[in-house]
This record gives sequence, structure tokens and C-alpha cells, in this order.
Amino acid sequence: MALRISNDEKIKQASVLLQQISDDNTIPRNIRRTAQEALKTLQTKNLTPGVRAANAISIIDQISQDPNMPPHTRVQLWQIVSTLETVKD
Repeated sequence: MALRISNDEKIKQASVLLQQISDDNTIPRNIRRTAQEALKTLQTKNLTPGVRAANAISIIDQISQDPNMPPHTRVQLWQIVSTLETVKD
């Protein structure tokens, strides 16, 4: 039987990773800024978890193909998107 993780826990996991990206000075500034924007979107309490996750995915998608992105950061962003895609209302 699979362990079911709550929407809040998934958002918390994604938030931790986004915070790590936004705090990493080796990552280009525009990518850190976008990670911070996605993090703020996830923390917006007046929206449902599904809407917050979808909005954050949309923000992350904008930079996912940035040629200046370090490969490890791209993998982290894919991991965040994969987690957020499972958040349903």
C-alpha cells in the first residue's frame, strides 16, 4: 500500500527546494528570482492548493529551458514540478 502524502506536505517539499534554489548564489539571478516568485505563489493562502501548485508550475515552466541554468538546478525544478503536478483540490 502506497503512503499518501497530503497536499500541504507536497507544497512544503516544493517550497523547501525552491528556497534552496533562490538562496544559491551560483545560480543565475533571473532563475533565483523566478524560484522566489514560485515560492510566493505556493504560500498564497487565499487560493486552493491545486491552484497554487498550477500557478507555480506555470512560473517554473517559463524558465525551465533557460540555457544558463545549471544542470542540477534543472533537475531540481523538474522534481518540484513532478511533485506539484500531484497536488489536487
